[in-house]
Amino acid sequence: MNLTTHDKITVRKAETSRLNQVDFNNLIFGKDFSDHMFECDYIDGAWQNPVIRPYGPLTISPAAKVFHYGQAVFEGMKAYKDDNGKVFLFRPDQNHARINKSSVRMAIPEFPKDIFFEALHKLIDLDRDWVKSGLGNSLYIRPFVIATEAGVSASASSEYKFMILLSPVNAYYTGDVKVVIAEQYSRSANGGVGAAKAAGNYGAQFFPTNLAKEKGFQQVIWTDANEHKYLEEAGTMNVFFRINDSLFTAPTGDRILDGITRKSVIALAKKDGIEVEERPVLVSEVVEAAKNGTLKEIFGAGTAAVISPVSTFSYREEVFELPSTAGGYSAKFKKDLMDIQYNLSEDPFGWRYEI
Repeated sequence: MNLTTHDKITVRKAETSRLNQVDFNNLIFGKDFSDHMFECDYIDGAWQNPVIRPYGPLTISPAAKVFHYGQAVFEGMKAYKDDNGKVFLFRPDQNHARINKSSVRMAIPEFPKDIFFEALHKLIDLDRDWVKSGLGNSLYIRPFVIATEAGVSASASSEYKFMILLSPVNAYYTGDVKVVIAEQYSRSANGGVGAAKAAGNYGAQFFPTNLAKEKGFQQVIWTDANEHKYLEEAGTMNVFFRINDSLFTAPTGDRILDGITRKSVIALAKKDGIEVEERPVLVSEVVEAAKNGTLKEIFGAGTAAVISPVSTFSYREEVFELPSTAGGYSAKFKKDLMDIQYNLSEDPFGWRYEI
């Protein structure tokens, strides 16, 4: 994809780099950050004063509305470096569209596309050495918006701060994932903010996820809030089920995030002639498929983890082991996606975006 940007952003470079202080072979996901960050403020009805400056703390009022009413949305993206030193993003136009969709749902002003892309270009180019080559290595990109108006009246903020942080990362999950199918807790409800990447969506997941971890599982597959009959998302990822040779995944809507990796997997599957159904998926049909041997794979799809195969799931205290995914759909889709992301193959969809 191609996009023209314009020079609107002030750049203040760090005097020294912290690059040599980071052990890139032993990264903890999202703990280390690059030398620079982007910020832009919404004041008096307009986004203004966009700047790239050295990474560091913010000064913010304790009465800022983000602390009291949770007006905050974010995105997750990655930059990848090929063996020739070229750096690429993956479908960044989708991230821009989605953060604005999330913002609208949370009564936050939309962010201009030209400034968003100029910020990505300048920020990543400035910290290009933080992007390491090699499969699994990437630069995680975290755009986010917070409400900054001081005041505790229960109303939307009139002021906001848009920021982008960069964090070098390795693989998010290094093996298969064990999950629990939720019977009590839900990620979102009809008419709620499940389709938005609102910060509170993720904060509300931590308690039930901790309960799952106490039982030896890493994540929860969320079910619908009404009856807990339908499977929706897996932890922080969209989820796919392979029964025989067909793929099934829940449809997007106001409960389920329109994942960029999700839609990419669907496009890859259709290109390869694999049947994909986007429809409500019953817990009962997946459990029955596990019992009769037709459930071949469950895997999560998301930016951080790319593709995460599920090796085991639990429902109503009954544990089901899944077949090995070696040579399965999940392994194929992960390879196909990463080959595009790391410039190892042709990109028939135009998803790759060079910085």
